[in-house]
Amino acid sequence: MDIKTQIISSLKTASDAILRMAERLDEAAVERAFELIRNCEGKVVLTGVGKSGIIARKISATLASTGTASIFLHAAEGIHGDLGMIQSHDLVIAVSNSGMGSELISLIPFLKFIGTPLIAFTGNMQSTLAEAADVALDCSVAKDAEPLGMIPTASTTVALALGDAFAVALLKSRNFSLNDFARFHPGGSIGKKLILKIKDLMHQGEELPLVKQDASMKDAILKMTSAKLGCTAVVDEEDKLLGIITDGDLRRQIQTHPNSLLTLPVIQCMTANPKRLHPEDLAVAALKLMEKHSITMLPIVDENNVTVGMLHMHDLIRAGVV
Repeated sequence: MDIKTQIISSLKTASDAILRMAERLDEAAVERAFELIRNCEGKVVLTGVGKSGIIARKISATLASTGTASIFLHAAEGIHGDLGMIQSHDLVIAVSNSGMGSELISLIPFLKFIGTPLIAFTGNMQSTLAEAADVALDCSVAKDAEPLGMIPTASTTVALALGDAFAVALLKSRNFSLNDFARFHPGGSIGKKLILKIKDLMHQGEELPLVKQDASMKDAILKMTSAKLGCTAVVDEEDKLLGIITDGDLRRQIQTHPNSLLTLPVIQCMTANPKRLHPEDLAVAALKLMEKHSITMLPIVDENNVTVGMLHMHDLIRAGVV
């Protein structure tokens, strides 16, 4: 078997395992687990050991980034002094394929004593962990992707997919918005996309290219040349946006009116009713709008449609939003 065939086979094994889990999930158990997580008054504590512990840590990170207070507790550290992290109003999700790991099993008496609910993601529904859990979800797989049957591959993928599915369901149930997401991702490229607003990047004041509706194309070209943005907004006497003239508009008009372009009124040559956004909109919203409509600049208007700025794709690139 060649390498590509082996890789495709492993991927199919993992995807088949996820689909089979989805088909056999007990609806009542899923709903009960969802309500326990959604109604948790404290934090959701993910725990596990080995590869399952790594999966638990990732699920916890996903929950935390989407609005569910969550931490990861390594089961071995828990039984050696870190159980103080868990309170009665918390919820524990334990991830274990076998459901029989001694470190996890050692946590159960403590959780029962303080009354903390327990959800199990396990591949063994007859295990000690599954029987002790308030809700046990079947993450078993027919086989793992590796031939020895010793290294968790499909089994950890299934558990991870289930955790992500709960995170998405919780996100939707809480109407978690882009602005909510931004609060939890202030750093790096994600932070730039979700924190930066158009007002932080747009050209305004003397940098803003505007011409009145009674101006000629000669006036528009001079304004575009001086502003160096490759466009100008066309506005009425109150600076309310009527249209936009871009380099592309100029090229098209030259083809149509090669000898009279300079004397044409801008109102005849502009693109009327252009796409626009507001200064308080996120920069990433501008990026999405530009990509969707294959444009490179956006007029920015206030609540009264008064033109207050111009945003170019280059501004987004320089800011690291793209």
